[in-house]
Order: sequence, then C-alpha cells, then structure tokens
Amino acid sequence: MLIYSVTIMIEKDIEADWLRWMQEVHVPDVMRTGYFSESNFHQLLEPEPEPGTSTYNIQYTCIHEDAYQQYLQTDGNRLRQEVADRYGNRFVAFRTLLRRFS
Repeated sequence: MLIYSVTIMIEKDIEADWLRWMQEVHVPDVMRTGYFSESNFHQLLEPEPEPGTSTYNIQYTCIHEDAYQQYLQTDGNRLRQEVADRYGNRFVAFRTLLRRFS
C-alpha cells in the first residue's frame, strides 16, 4: 500500500484560514478524485517548528499501486496550483511517497 504524504510549513498569521480551507475544501477535493481511500491530517509537535510557523502533515492512502501516478497526471497539478494561488509564498510543501508495510 502507498501513502502520499504532504508536509506543509505555514506562516502563523494565516494558519487559521489555511487550516479551515484545507479541512473544508482542499482535502475533500483531493479525496473526491477517487485515487485515495483515506486521509489523515496531523500537526507536527516535535521538533518544534521554526518561529512564526506551524507544520502539518497530510497522508493520503492510495487505493492501488498506480493511483498516485494517475492522480498526478489528472488532478495533482491543478489541486497544487489552487493552494499556491490562495496562499502564494506563505507556505512550503514537501511531498513524499511512502510504502506501508502491514
């Protein structure tokens, strides 16, 4: 099973808006693509984030091995651009693909 993991460092002064928008709009939009079976949203506690920022991680479970590649080809760029259009350079995102072992 594959996990698409997105770690985001966001400026504190826009954190409340970003958090609401991510939970109410962006994550549901990603899930509606049909390429993922679940999502988990986490806030990083340690190590302590850089001053003036908060760090979050969202993990999306791929429904099958090639779902991630299909997501990138069909919806990934558009959804990433929506975040960039809304929050500009006030966040940094780090994306990884993980294999989960049971």
